[in-house]
Amino acid sequence: MTVTRADVDRASGRIAGYALRTPVIEVEPGRWLKLECLQHSGSFKVRGAFNRMLGATPPAAGIIAASGGNHGLAVAYAARRLGVRAEIFVPEVCAPVKIAGLRALGARVVVTGAIYQEALDASRKRAAETGAVDIHAYDQLDVAAGQGTLAAELLEQIPDLDTVVVAVGGGGLVAGVVAGLDGRAKVVAVEPERIPTLRAALDAGEPVRVGVSGVGADALGASTIGRLAYDTVAGHVTSVLVSDEAIIEARHALWHDHHVAAEHAGAAALAALRAGVYTPDEGERVAVIVCGSNTDPATL
Repeated sequence: MTVTRADVDRASGRIAGYALRTPVIEVEPGRWLKLECLQHSGSFKVRGAFNRMLGATPPAAGIIAASGGNHGLAVAYAARRLGVRAEIFVPEVCAPVKIAGLRALGARVVVTGAIYQEALDASRKRAAETGAVDIHAYDQLDVAAGQGTLAAELLEQIPDLDTVVVAVGGGGLVAGVVAGLDGRAKVVAVEPERIPTLRAALDAGEPVRVGVSGVGADALGASTIGRLAYDTVAGHVTSVLVSDEAIIEARHALWHDHHVAAEHAGAAALAALRAGVYTPDEGERVAVIVCGSNTDPATL
C-alpha cells in the first residue's frame, strides 16, 4: 500500500476548516520556510490527526495514540475540538513541555517505556482492551494523507517550486509530501545521524530497526520507518543525514535570524542546507518545512 495524491486530495477536503493553511516566508531569493510550526498544536501532525478522526467513528472509549509528544498534542487538540476522549501514551524521553501541553488539552497521559516503540506497544494493548480507535503517529493511510495536505498547499503557494526539504522520523510526513507533490518537485529527506530509520531501510531494501538517541529523539524517535512510508517514498527521495550539532545550530539560527521558534526536529530540515549535506543547484527553488515548535522557549 502507498499514499497517493488522490488520498491527499480527499484529506484536504475533509480537514478544511480544521487545520490551518500555514504561511511560507522567503528568507532569501529562492529559499522559503513553510511554517508548520504555526499549525494548531504546534506541528503538522494535527492534519493527520483530524483526517483520521473525521474518517472514523470513535466509541465512548474515544481514541488512543502513542507519541513522542507532537502526535499526541495533535490528537489531543483534535479530540478536544471534536468532543472525543483522548488517552495518550508517551515514552520517558518525551519533553516535559509536551507532557504539560497534553494535560492542558484534557488528555489522559500515560508515561511508559524508554523509547517510542515501548509506548506504542503499551497503547496497542490498551486499545485492544477498551475498543478505542487507534491513531498511529505515522503508519496509517489517513494519517499520512493528512500530512500530505501541506505539500498540496506548497504547490499553490510556490507553483514553480523545485525541491522540498523535510525531516523524517517514522515517515508519515515524508510519505504525505511525496504523495502530495506527485512528482512535481524533488523531495530531500533529512534524518539525524543517530536515528537513520529511512536511510537504513533504503540500504537494506526494507524497514529495519535502528538505535534511537540524540537531540531529535523526542520527535524523530521512531526506531523503524513505517511500512507505508517506505513503500511510498523508496526511489522517490534523496536521503541525507545531519549531525546533532548541525540541528542545534539550525534551531538557533531560526530563532536569531527569523524569530521562528522551533524544536530540534523542526530545525532538522534546515540543518541539511546550513551544514551543506544538501547543496541546491544554482537557481533551484527550495522550500524547507519547519515542522514543529513544541519546545521550551528558555532554551532558545
